[in-house]
Amino acid sequence: MIPFLPPSPVQFPSTRFALRDPNGLLAAGGSLAPDWLLAAYRRGIYPWYNDPGEIFWWSPAPRMVLRPADVHIAKSLKKFLKKTPFTIRFDSAFKDVVARCADSRDDTWILPEIQAAYCRLHELGHAHSVECWQGKDLVGGLYGVNLGQQFFGESMFSSCTNASKVALVALSRHCEAWGITAIDCQMHTQHLESMGAQLYDRNAFEAMLDGCDTPSNAKWLFQSEWMNV
Repeated sequence: MIPFLPPSPVQFPSTRFALRDPNGLLAAGGSLAPDWLLAAYRRGIYPWYNDPGEIFWWSPAPRMVLRPADVHIAKSLKKFLKKTPFTIRFDSAFKDVVARCADSRDDTWILPEIQAAYCRLHELGHAHSVECWQGKDLVGGLYGVNLGQQFFGESMFSSCTNASKVALVALSRHCEAWGITAIDCQMHTQHLESMGAQLYDRNAFEAMLDGCDTPSNAKWLFQSEWMNV
């Protein structure tokens, strides 16, 4: 059994009570308001569910994390990057990136209420997008939440070869320059492992969360120029 959280106050159970099966399920209820989402991320918790109106909160273990300095660029991707086929931009089309991430999945969890919640976080300066453009076409990207020295990745999409990989490389390079020490990738995938992400146990992952309260050097809100990777 998991606890059902009322709309207020904002309060989560300890992550040590998260279920092993399904891995990481911690609680239900609560709200997708900004104070709930920010409190969740500071504890390594995130929302994930498929049915409208039923909010479930998760804290899986182990946790997939990419250290920006450790991002792996395969030889084939290095050759691809030299062609500079994309232009990278931050936060110029956040709402579109979230919508495209939702459209790219058949059984999406990125429901309209989720999209609205993260767009609100974006308006408040906490959620950000990395975008790959070909001319005027948005062909790939990702979005997530930045708190201090942590970036919590939520989803990515690609409608063009390597676009999501290039977005992740761009994110990693800028995170490293800005002093962001970890990119939370949530769950293990072969794609993320191939890019250099590793699994961390709960204690090791939650030790990283101290950086959530550190002032950020990131320039998301001022990053309006176009850049080649």
